Amino acid sequence: MEHGNTSSDFILLGLFDHTTAHQFLFGIILEVMMFSLLGNALMILLIHQDPRLHTPMYFLLSQLSLMDMMLVCTTVPKMAAAYLTGKKSISPVGCGLQIFFFLTLGGGECFLLAAMSYDRYVAVCHPLRYATLMSWQLCVRMTSGSWILGAADGVMQAAVTLSFPFCGNHEIDHFFCEAPTLVRLACTDTSAFEYVMYICCVLMLLIPLSLILTSYSLILAAVLHMRSTEARKKAFATCSSHVIVVGLFYGSAIFTYTRPTSYRSANHDKVVSAFYAILTPMLNPIIYSLRNYEVKGALRKCLSRCAALIQH
Repeated sequence: MEHGNTSSDFILLGLFDHTTAHQFLFGIILEVMMFSLLGNALMILLIHQDPRLHTPMYFLLSQLSLMDMMLVCTTVPKMAAAYLTGKKSISPVGCGLQIFFFLTLGGGECFLLAAMSYDRYVAVCHPLRYATLMSWQLCVRMTSGSWILGAADGVMQAAVTLSFPFCGNHEIDHFFCEAPTLVRLACTDTSAFEYVMYICCVLMLLIPLSLILTSYSLILAAVLHMRSTEARKKAFATCSSHVIVVGLFYGSAIFTYTRPTSYRSANHDKVVSAFYAILTPMLNPIIYSLRNYEVKGALRKCLSRCAALIQH
């Protein structure tokens, strides 16, 4: 099958071949993408429409849904088009944009999840001072900071990665352009950049993760001292959703970006990348909608409105 590339283009070898089993898996990936887009769009709509969800916590959650939608759109449409048409080439500009958006959104989610953990810490440990400690101004600053820090990492890694000369047939053994995979094709010594990239990724992951772990350690201590069983259940229900999302995101991201190069394999990288770039964005709205009383209430309200409109 023709790849249709020019000499400067890269070739994405993809995630699947054309066996029956892989065609079935490809269909599942498309369904996961649609559920992810619909689920996150519904989450954003519910938060926008229901006045009870107009709080910093749900504003941060809407930003997480927006990032997840963009993350899916960064990788899956190009992968699907390449699989269906056989045109697996991607231009250096297209490759650079994939690296930029992927790192912007991935890095942004790291810091956004840290901001969400701080919000939960204030809500559980300092409920009477919540409006002061978690003001809308601070919420907007933390959200903006998440986007800016992610974008700074994306610009730096995309620009430096594409500045290297590349050898051979430019074949990338992946389903999208990811900086660690692309660096392997360089015709020059990239050890200094790989070391800096490794340190940068470790810091981008571990600094927010340490803040998250600190917040939830304090939350756990506070919840265990609560006398009210109802308050304890509500705190656990809200916080456990966030903990599950953090575990899914950080587990796969740390496995991909903090391993030394000698321990990497293309197949492992593709599977793990597919997990946190495609599957996790679909799971996030499901986890929050199933384990959050306010979101379930907003969803019931929205469905009853739709049913009333259909009847009329």
